[in-house]
Amino acid sequence: MSFYKTIARFYDAENSDKIDDIQLYAELAEEYGGPIIDIGCGTGRVMMPLARAGYEVHGIDNEKAMLDRAETYRTQFKLDPKKMILHYGDVLNYKLDKKFALVLVPYNGMMHFHSQEAQLAVLQKLREWVDDEGLLVLDLPNAGEVFASQDTSAMTLERTFLEPETGHIVMQQSVSFLDRVSQLFKVTWIYDEITSDGTVKRTFAPLMLYYYFYSEMRLLLEKAGFEVEAVYGDVDYAPFEDGCERMVIFAKPV
Repeated sequence: MSFYKTIARFYDAENSDKIDDIQLYAELAEEYGGPIIDIGCGTGRVMMPLARAGYEVHGIDNEKAMLDRAETYRTQFKLDPKKMILHYGDVLNYKLDKKFALVLVPYNGMMHFHSQEAQLAVLQKLREWVDDEGLLVLDLPNAGEVFASQDTSAMTLERTFLEPETGHIVMQQSVSFLDRVSQLFKVTWIYDEITSDGTVKRTFAPLMLYYYFYSEMRLLLEKAGFEVEAVYGDVDYAPFEDGCERMVIFAKPV
């Protein structure tokens, strides 16, 4: 079972406070217009506010369980299906004969591509989809900060939240390991769900992510036909500098 199929019913509850990047995408949408595509759109967290604002927003994801939830929300919030358009498939081989003013790869999306061949292939695909006057946005963690941190094999409590479908309290924990040679981060998310009779149901969801350094990403983008226009240390345009948490890259087609 894929990671996102395993955690689909937890995803929105555990990420309910993840709204800090929406203002950035709204401002870029106002500047560049539409259509817009959200790569790895999941349940539509980024898509929905942009569709509500009247933009034509496409979203692609390779996990149907996540897209099913996006479709449910689209119906629930009475969003126009012509404004919030869902595509089920793998971005690496998905055929879409359309150009976009904005191509968004939100929060950590590029980290799911682990090999240099796959990383270059996806950026080349996005180069096909972005309009010549458009913009690609990548939101990634600042690898330098992560690589400087101390490893621990301890189980870490990440958050506690209420799972709305069952009303159960869920404690989300993690155990992780960073391979600094391969740049792969291996994490197992552990969801302890307290059921109505007081027993605990435990769900394990392993995931592997790839950490990029800025110079590496810049070269990948150049090879794929982009040039970096700007890089920021957060979604609020903070400087990209030592100690910043994020690496938010704006890239233009060459």
